Amino acid sequence: MKAIVIYEPGGPDKLIYQDVPTPQVKEGWSLVKVKGFGINHSEIFTREGKSPSVQFPRILGIECVGEVAESSTPALRAGQKVVSIMGEMGRAFDGSYAEYVLLPNAQIYPIESDRNWATLAAIPETYYTAFGSLQQLRIAPDDRVLVRAAASGVGVAFALLLKARLPHITLHGACRKLEKAERLRAVGFDAVIADSNGVLQTDERYDKILELVGPATLRDSLAHINEGGIVCQTGQLGNQWYLNDFDPIVELKHNSYLTTFHSALVSGERMAALFRDIDAHNVPVPIERRYTLEQVPDAHRFLQSAGSFGKVVVVNE
Repeated sequence: MKAIVIYEPGGPDKLIYQDVPTPQVKEGWSLVKVKGFGINHSEIFTREGKSPSVQFPRILGIECVGEVAESSTPALRAGQKVVSIMGEMGRAFDGSYAEYVLLPNAQIYPIESDRNWATLAAIPETYYTAFGSLQQLRIAPDDRVLVRAAASGVGVAFALLLKARLPHITLHGACRKLEKAERLRAVGFDAVIADSNGVLQTDERYDKILELVGPATLRDSLAHINEGGIVCQTGQLGNQWYLNDFDPIVELKHNSYLTTFHSALVSGERMAALFRDIDAHNVPVPIERRYTLEQVPDAHRFLQSAGSFGKVVVVNE
């Protein structure tokens, strides 16, 4: 089969398109024919050698949509439409940057959908993460909501999910590049705030904040929360993994609450609920760029560029 293999950390040029053996099914695992997948910032971090647990060579890719090719369990039948995310895919074992991927049965989730493969490829990791964060924030119709790193794939998906449910809610987005403001308003943000060197350029406070930059800006987010508000740290786009010398008594201002969500908290029930929610509220699933498997290095370059916005997908024709 064709796959993208990385042998050592570095830039996009380290992602090599080549022939590799097709994985063989083993007990407890199934072979999935990959129809598409999204490109994620965490895969860029891994490519750059910033995931210490990942050993090279490796086929990256933490999500996919596709069809069951062969399985070790009768619960998964050949030709069944499925999605899979996380579970150490593309990290502890080879991932979805390939024509086929071997996955543990427990992290393969059958879905029912008539959407095309490109659209399906844009949903699992990004929308699942946004959906879980939305649940954690417990948003009420009169809340004022802020999203940091609003132009990211998860930021855009969060706005689309929230505005489909509550079209009149006040939703602000923060980003480093204000030239993206018009596009952010187009997906549902009512106002766009500059995020300069990790500091929001506003004195406004919010009831709920989705923190996608991570520890690098978490303290600043906590300074902009209203009495009894909630900050949900979901992303780590700021390339800082930990918050040192964190004193909850001092940092959790205004009797606020800090929660988290990450896409490793995967369940078949929540995945099914996500797809039901998208269909029930007619949630748009825009795609910013579409690439082929051979073009994965170009997809990485675009996602890292200053002009990136929303979700980048790869589709195997």
